[in-house]
Amino acid sequence: MTLDPIRRLSHRPTIRARNYVACSGNYLATTAAVRILEAGGNATDAGVAAGMCINTVMPDLTSFAGVAPIVAYDKAGDRLRTISGLGYWSKDLTLEKYRERFHGTIPLGAARAVVPGAPHAWLTALIEFGTISFKEAVAPALELCERGFPVYASLNRNILRGLDQIEQWPSSAAIFLRNGHALEIGSIFRQPDLAATFRRMIDAEDRATGTREDRIRAARDEFYQGEIAAKIAAFVSGAGGFMTERDLAEFSVELETPTHTSYRDVDVYTCGPWCQGPVLGQALNILEGFPIRDMEHNSADYLHVLTQSLNLAFADRHAYYGDPRFVDVPMAELMSKEYAARQRARISLDKAFAEMPAGGLTAGDRVEAEPRRPRGPEPDTSYVCVVDREGNCFSATPSDGMLTAPIVPGMGVICSARGYQSWLEPDHPSRIEGGKRPRLTPSPAMAFHDGELLMPFGTPGLDMQPQAMAQVFMNIVDFGMEVQEAIERPRAATYNFPGSGWPHHYTPAALGMEGRISRAIGDELGRRGHQVEYWPDWSRQAGNVCAIVVDQENGGLNGGADFRAESYAVGW
Repeated sequence: MTLDPIRRLSHRPTIRARNYVACSGNYLATTAAVRILEAGGNATDAGVAAGMCINTVMPDLTSFAGVAPIVAYDKAGDRLRTISGLGYWSKDLTLEKYRERFHGTIPLGAARAVVPGAPHAWLTALIEFGTISFKEAVAPALELCERGFPVYASLNRNILRGLDQIEQWPSSAAIFLRNGHALEIGSIFRQPDLAATFRRMIDAEDRATGTREDRIRAARDEFYQGEIAAKIAAFVSGAGGFMTERDLAEFSVELETPTHTSYRDVDVYTCGPWCQGPVLGQALNILEGFPIRDMEHNSADYLHVLTQSLNLAFADRHAYYGDPRFVDVPMAELMSKEYAARQRARISLDKAFAEMPAGGLTAGDRVEAEPRRPRGPEPDTSYVCVVDREGNCFSATPSDGMLTAPIVPGMGVICSARGYQSWLEPDHPSRIEGGKRPRLTPSPAMAFHDGELLMPFGTPGLDMQPQAMAQVFMNIVDFGMEVQEAIERPRAATYNFPGSGWPHHYTPAALGMEGRISRAIGDELGRRGHQVEYWPDWSRQAGNVCAIVVDQENGGLNGGADFRAESYAVGW
């Protein structure tokens, strides 16, 4: 008997499971999530544990004192919320003071520091959606700090890439270099200072009385009101940045209703306009009016309408998005189907936008942007998602790595350098202001169908994030791909807008594509006015997507993880 060969559509299999699936940007973090789930924890418990492991094993891309925007879903309580996980500029700061001190630039280092958002976000998630203690959630990360883990290829590569910068920061060099050289692949990397920070917080939780939630708050207060906060504030201000102990003591993340849209019959939820999350929803609203399912996947027509829709969403991001506590962001109109129809009418099927279009609300809404040639991609950010056996879900995008700011001596963390995603122009909605949050790129998402969970999904990649997420999402919803195949298909990206990070690089009509997309398609897109640049076949520039798709008919879970980097999915 001859069996038909298996038709392979992806390099890895989709992970199919019945009880749970966890996916993250690193296999060790995914394993940590599984440990928590097997011990009886829920999706948030596992996601927070994995997130803190990501902070430990991916210090080149994230930090425990960085950012961590979260979308969390409690099925039994029918509760879906976002947790902002993003800190603000020092409350005493003004744009004029910043421009004067740094001569009209946003330099590397402490000059970029805002209040750490991730610790408050992780612990708030445990309080609001979790079931276990901070001590239990942080145990895998603590073990990885104290026992160490083998250095893997991309961590070694990023240390080598940032060697000149790391050498300028003695506190960072002491951790990431050995005798002046980058940590070698396979060498054991231990982080005793980060372990000590975790243990201080554990001790505070152990000393506290009251409920589980009260004890977690005590651990959280130890970071933001204790010795840790004092050392962070002193280091940042001593290194030329803006930070006070009061800034940390008064900080709190926000628990919010997600930004929402629908694409065909799928509801999509993201964080609000303090990050770029709504770009995904705006682009999908525009794309919904095109006959996507009648187009050939990754054809010139498809990539053209995809990137032009994203162009319009990014133009609105530039013109209107900012911290809603400081900026009146017209989200209801921006997310409406009527507005999307007007935006769709601005797209020519034969000609690309030659420059960033104006914001779509009024003809005069344009925040001017000077073309600036881009540098290479900056290593930054990871992602984690979990679905448990009860149908709870967790989706988070931690960030802020070692090349953006120096390690705080004795703490094992950098202080969030997310301030570099601010603007120095007085008329920009995301300009620097005291107590204001930068406009963040990390932006996790979650989708539902007929009121039931369909998928959490997300990726690192700065301005690539909503672009990679939209393509994977449509690969599943429009083209019927399995999640792993959807993740592995080649991707493209527009850069016809100022980038989120200083100095906000902008190349009019720029379009990047992985080399697996044919040159004939690139030539046709060039004819339409796109300035095409080819990336390597499996480029990290294309993102590093993880997603879990719920089989709503059979109840199974299907996990996919991008092998453009070290992402892994595990299920049972």
